[in-house]
Amino acid sequence: QVQLVESGGGLVQAGGSLRLSCAASGRTFSHSVMGWFRQAPGKEREFVAASAWSASSSVTYYAGSVKGRFTISRDNAKNTVYLQMNSLKPEDTAVYYCAAGASVISPSRTSAYDYWGQGTQVTVSS
Repeated sequence: QVQLVESGGGLVQAGGSLRLSCAASGRTFSHSVMGWFRQAPGKEREFVAASAWSASSSVTYYAGSVKGRFTISRDNAKNTVYLQMNSLKPEDTAVYYCAAGASVISPSRTSAYDYWGQGTQVTVSS
């Protein structure tokens, strides 16, 4: 089992920044991709960013709507993944979820992930 706990959400004005954290515990060696998704009220959960790695390399993926504004990173020593969000917009308002998966195939799909956190609310005011 893998447990994921997100933190760092909150209320911020448009143009501001937030950094989300996702701390993983349990069988963390079993997953090679970590992702962030978000879900706004009345909408489907959508892909935000992912970080996939192997023994020799890592690759990051971003949704078009956040590319250039959001950055995903990780600290392997702490088993923690971060999502730095800059230039936030009201349309970024959503519950943000961290996810972990064992396969790097299709990291933008929810089906690629086996474990999910409980989510953290991000609200961007105009």
